[in-house]
Amino acid sequence: MKKLILVALAGGLFFLSTGFNSDDKKWEKNFTRLDTEVRKNSKAYETLSNATQTIGHRLTGSANGEKAEEYAYKLLKSYGFTDVTYQPFEVEAWMRDTVTLSIVPGSSDNFREVPVVSLAHSPVQSNLKGEIVDVGNGLEEDFEAIKDKVKGKIVLANIGLVGVTGKKNLHRSEKTALAIKYGADGIIMVNQAPGKILLTGTASVTGAIISIPAVCVSNDSGKEIRGWLKDEGPLQAHIDMHNISKKIKARNVIATLRGKSDEKIIIGGHLDSWDLATGAIDNGIGSFAVMDIARTFKALKIKPERTIQFVLFMGEEQGLLGSKHFVSELKRTGAVDKVGYMMNLDMTNDPKGINAFGKSEMTDFFKGVGDAIHQVDAGYKNQQANRAGLHSDHQPFMLEGIPVAGLSGTLAPEVIQCYHADCDDFQLVNKDQLENTVRVASMCLYALSNADKLPGKKLSDTKTRDYLISQGLKQELVIGQEWRWGE
Repeated sequence: MKKLILVALAGGLFFLSTGFNSDDKKWEKNFTRLDTEVRKNSKAYETLSNATQTIGHRLTGSANGEKAEEYAYKLLKSYGFTDVTYQPFEVEAWMRDTVTLSIVPGSSDNFREVPVVSLAHSPVQSNLKGEIVDVGNGLEEDFEAIKDKVKGKIVLANIGLVGVTGKKNLHRSEKTALAIKYGADGIIMVNQAPGKILLTGTASVTGAIISIPAVCVSNDSGKEIRGWLKDEGPLQAHIDMHNISKKIKARNVIATLRGKSDEKIIIGGHLDSWDLATGAIDNGIGSFAVMDIARTFKALKIKPERTIQFVLFMGEEQGLLGSKHFVSELKRTGAVDKVGYMMNLDMTNDPKGINAFGKSEMTDFFKGVGDAIHQVDAGYKNQQANRAGLHSDHQPFMLEGIPVAGLSGTLAPEVIQCYHADCDDFQLVNKDQLENTVRVASMCLYALSNADKLPGKKLSDTKTRDYLISQGLKQELVIGQEWRWGE
């Protein structure tokens, strides 16, 4: 899912309980070692290239998904980890089969076939005919404005925001949930990437099969449909889809580097991808960076103060399935209070700054961290951000009050346009930028795992609620059926 762009944290020259002392050369020496190791010996680009060629897509529950799990397991073993485990989970998983979309003017029997893809967790079978009603950006205010016209219709909605500024967008699954709430029989989403790019992704806030068909058309097709609505009046849409939903087994892959204490720093990224392409960007660059960071720590024989777990999650694209299972196991075993920080690498690329994720107590700490990285890498700009978001594998941790943070990076527009699309292949990957992610994240992880004291701490349930409200996340969590605190 993308979604938001996330990764790791950072370290500095010297840790005090309130931050770093930039004069302490001990940290600079260790950061330099990490930087040098990655520059000379990184395997992230090489292994990602190999995986996209030999495995292809990495859809959870598919044969390719199983191959990806085995690839990650064997790769981490080859880097010298003796403690590598599979964490299996069983879920109902969705896979696409066939879909067509026909558009018929209200006054004509002539139909036009429109290229389309199903959005995940659409019904296993649907043969729906209905009138199209345009709800623009698909925000709640858009539905509310024409609520009397939506019931029993097929709504047309933008995936992105068009023609407005200063508003917060909703995830495609949340727009689908609103369509269901207001009584629509189906939803057609318009991709905002220019041209004929088709996008997929889940349309379910829970990861369960939804009650209405949800499909996506390209930007060009969306413009055509809206043009027909304007010029020809009411349009009828015919959606004919067949999908597969069945119980599958999947596995998170976990490599553990034991520290002197049992407090844990978790660094993770989702290994799975959608099936329209090979998922090199989403999330090959994140998950293969995680594995190369693990390789780097092993190559330098680093023995951290805190235990580090490198986690490759499966099922992120289908509703954060692997990370939700991971957190449920932490809670079941009582280990959730031992997690000091969670760092998530999801499409993070060429990082230039740190996002403290709405934790004001962390800003000074991360400013010192960034200053320290800049001493080793002058190209690192130490840009500061402080806003939390949802829809990636950090979310289940954040909802339990575990501190999370991210690195702020950039992807070229032509790369972003292939998000969840049929063009997300290895030719989009920039080797230097991928290795920059590994270098910066490695320094961050080293600092966090060896800090004398972490400024952030796990929040109580009440403080977690207040934090999520302060970050403006309540509405999204309510729509997503993950708000557990009542009104």
